Amino acid sequence: MKITILQLLLLSLASFRLTRLLVFDKITEFIRNPFFMEIKEENEYGEMEIYYLPKEQGIKKFFGELLSCYWCTGIWTSTGIVCISLLYPVHSFPFILILAVAGFASIIESIVQFFIGK
Repeated sequence: MKITILQLLLLSLASFRLTRLLVFDKITEFIRNPFFMEIKEENEYGEMEIYYLPKEQGIKKFFGELLSCYWCTGIWTSTGIVCISLLYPVHSFPFILILAVAGFASIIESIVQFFIGK
């Protein structure tokens, strides 16, 4: 089996975007919530800060630790993306392409935000 540079780039960008979606994005908070405890603390400026810690035991602890680690989640999302692309190349292509385009767009947005200073 041969994977082209373009395929590797698409798979990488799709894995990057899916990982960020699961670990950081607000839209998938409902997936993370069952595995985290919410801790609220007041900082030195009187503002409330919220921290999320993995649950303390069992399978919820395992998934909480997994979802709190960008690198760990990245391994599993990459595995899923690659397996789906190899098993169902035609059907998975639109999904992978959408994630890859979104991943590339988020990288461009980060660069733009860096240069305009916001």
